[in-house]
Amino acid sequence: MNEKKKWDLAALASIPLIMTLANSMLIPVLPLMQKKLNITSMQASLIITVYAAVSIICIPVAGYLSDRFGRKRVIMIGLTIAAIGGLVSGLAAWLMHSHVYITILAGRFIQGIGAAGAFPIVLPLVGDMFKNEEEVSSGLGMIETSNTFGKVLSPILGAALAIVVWYLPLAVIPFICAISIAAVAFLVKAPKQNQNSDNSFKKFIRSTISILTQKGHWLYAIFTIGGIAMFIMFGFLYYLSSVLEDHYHIDGIWKGLLLAIPLSAICLASFITGKVVGEKKGRMKWLTVIGMVILTATMLTCGLVNTKGLVFLISFMFISGAGIGLALPCLDTLITQGIEKKQRGTITSIYSSTRFIGVAIGPLITALIIKNEILLFCIFASCALLCSVLAWLAIKPSKDKTVT
Repeated sequence: MNEKKKWDLAALASIPLIMTLANSMLIPVLPLMQKKLNITSMQASLIITVYAAVSIICIPVAGYLSDRFGRKRVIMIGLTIAAIGGLVSGLAAWLMHSHVYITILAGRFIQGIGAAGAFPIVLPLVGDMFKNEEEVSSGLGMIETSNTFGKVLSPILGAALAIVVWYLPLAVIPFICAISIAAVAFLVKAPKQNQNSDNSFKKFIRSTISILTQKGHWLYAIFTIGGIAMFIMFGFLYYLSSVLEDHYHIDGIWKGLLLAIPLSAICLASFITGKVVGEKKGRMKWLTVIGMVILTATMLTCGLVNTKGLVFLISFMFISGAGIGLALPCLDTLITQGIEKKQRGTITSIYSSTRFIGVAIGPLITALIIKNEILLFCIFASCALLCSVLAWLAIKPSKDKTVT
């Protein structure tokens, strides 16, 4: 890989890292925020949910805008909006004495709009930057690794910052966004895009429908697998977090460190997968199938035996994370390389939206049925099995290395 491009990629990798920190590091401190703000647990959960919900809606719009006006421009605007939202929430928690909670929610709403224009646009931009498919695969592996590393770091950093002052995880968001803004502004040299004035919204809709009609048989499969993988990941993380706190009475930084173990497996597997898949789409397909089969087996095992043994539970969550880590970079690469550059932002943004849906509903579904562990893990196993079947049947790389 060209040395200059490595700096571009490092700057882009800061975006998923920082956007993940901006959301996930609040998860371990929600109970503390609930007490400080004198709100219910449902109200506390909205601090996370409102961010994800508005992102789901705005991501496809950001993808369209990136196709029309340029990816770097949309990313810079998105990061700036996210920083402004973080500033609103942080200042509300620090300085306001009334209407604090609703102002924090407003800031998180703004932040979610900005996040929609940041990380989801990184995937198509990496595809635009490299002509060599092996470099694209390696680059997307680094992006997915950075995203997962943010999840690994989040519970530890969030718990550590909250020890200083409860609202510090909110207050640092504008500062970490500023780091990414500076890195993208000075280091990323995005390729020029054809900004044709005829690229109307009606043409965009027709073009999107045409792509989904022609390639929907494998695109829908990738959308589904990506969303379900996130659903299972955040579901079993919520379950693990609950067991650590309720059964073992482990919280704070120690809880964050234990939650980081399965996430580190995703991070490591994503990095290795990005390096080894190259431009071999057949290998991407089978690594996705294998990853989902591993996830199926571990979730089914957890459903059939006593999951309260800490070593057993952490070990199987680690293996589950490795299965997810095998699949994610392959899905990113298949969808990025399988779509033409001028439409790449739109389609990858739809894919990102489905992943955000999984993030949003995973903890919710888990919370509803957490007392019935057998049912919970059987649902996870069934969903993972569905993903492995979809990857096996719907993703069909042809001899010319395209996806059919």
